[in-house]
Amino acid sequence: MFHHLSIAVSNLQLSGTFYDAALGALGYRRVFEDDMAIGYGVADGQDKLCLKLRTPVIAPGPGFHVAFAAPSRAAVDRFHAAALAVGGQCNGVPGLRPHYGPNYYAAFLIDPDGHAIEAVINGPA
Repeated sequence: MFHHLSIAVSNLQLSGTFYDAALGALGYRRVFEDDMAIGYGVADGQDKLCLKLRTPVIAPGPGFHVAFAAPSRAAVDRFHAAALAVGGQCNGVPGLRPHYGPNYYAAFLIDPDGHAIEAVINGPA
């Protein structure tokens, strides 16, 4: 359904470090960058998430978050650990979420600007 999603960040270098770690653990990478934006995806020039330098940043309110597809439960674990190591805030440790389904394995984080993000795989181990 979505072609890409853009979010505002107040410090492109800090947010780039955070998303390099978090999304790198899931197999995504920087696919473009300039002085005002960094795009993430899998193919050069085809970003799925774009960080855009803007101030002030007002993160969306409760209930809004962005969930990234993970290739495995181990990748969800790496996503969480890597982002915490560069200053992310835990918003839910990696694990099964049976209230979402018997195989829903996810971890939740808050990025440097207060955006809520998730990594998830919904399938058998």
